[in-house]
Amino acid sequence: MDCLPFPGSPRPKRSMKSRARGPAAWPRCSEPAASAPPPRPLLGLLEEAADYLVLHRDFGACLETCQRGCAMLRAGDPEDSEDLKCFLCVVGIQALAEMDRWREVLSWLLQYYQVPEHLPPQILELCILLYSKVKEPQAILEVASNWLRNPANQDLPEYGAIFELHLFRVLLPLHCWTDAEDIAGLCAEEEQRRAAAQAIYSARQQQEENLEETKEPDLKKEDQGGIVCRKLLALWKLLRWLLEYAVDHLLSLPLKKTFLIALILCLLVVRFDPACPSSLPFFYKLAHVFYRIRGTIFSPCYQLTYNS
Repeated sequence: MDCLPFPGSPRPKRSMKSRARGPAAWPRCSEPAASAPPPRPLLGLLEEAADYLVLHRDFGACLETCQRGCAMLRAGDPEDSEDLKCFLCVVGIQALAEMDRWREVLSWLLQYYQVPEHLPPQILELCILLYSKVKEPQAILEVASNWLRNPANQDLPEYGAIFELHLFRVLLPLHCWTDAEDIAGLCAEEEQRRAAAQAIYSARQQQEENLEETKEPDLKKEDQGGIVCRKLLALWKLLRWLLEYAVDHLLSLPLKKTFLIALILCLLVVRFDPACPSSLPFFYKLAHVFYRIRGTIFSPCYQLTYNS
């Protein structure tokens, strides 16, 4: 994975020797610098692990081969084969990622690099890309921040690329503004610090705008809810006033008028139609009740009792 240049940062000047060799002679951030050639058995293990990874797609065998190679390096003299160990770890990380065991990457690396600040920049770059790819940048936050704060790493040529990757893939997505500003102050180049400060400011402004946009619908819903409640309360007050007025008006009327109004309301509510045959039994019963009341009142027995 080639590291992209930081926005606005000047490109390094090429010497006459590097110009003669051409672009292929440029070292990349994800490639360890050339050193003494490693032993042949270890090179064979590296080639075997690469074949398992790329050709056979046997990720378990690839990881086991990388572990055997790293164990041989720990048993021997690792100072002459740091590049080979770095290559083996890179292949092992890719095998773990292919097996969906990316959560084990850091613990697996710490078996061979006991101090996280001593991780090679190529391995740290791959870890940052991996954890940002799986949407878990917080897993690499502390390791990468401590690596960038380590004074021994600030003189490395890959420091600027690692900082750029950590800033845009980890710190800004996690909204770690204070850490981003602190680490940006450790950059040696003034132009790179200004570019980082501008990126942090833009990301912070974007976050504030997003928060305001999310709050606006909630405020609108609250306003709409308040308007509806006020309208319902006003309607309830109006209905209560009408009911109280109707009751007071009915109580002030004579009994006959009240009875007539109640009958009319009953007819309107129950929706009796006097011309409908289905409503005739009701009126017949009502008339029969009136006839019985009249017969009882004006019967001869009632009259004699009343006259006596």
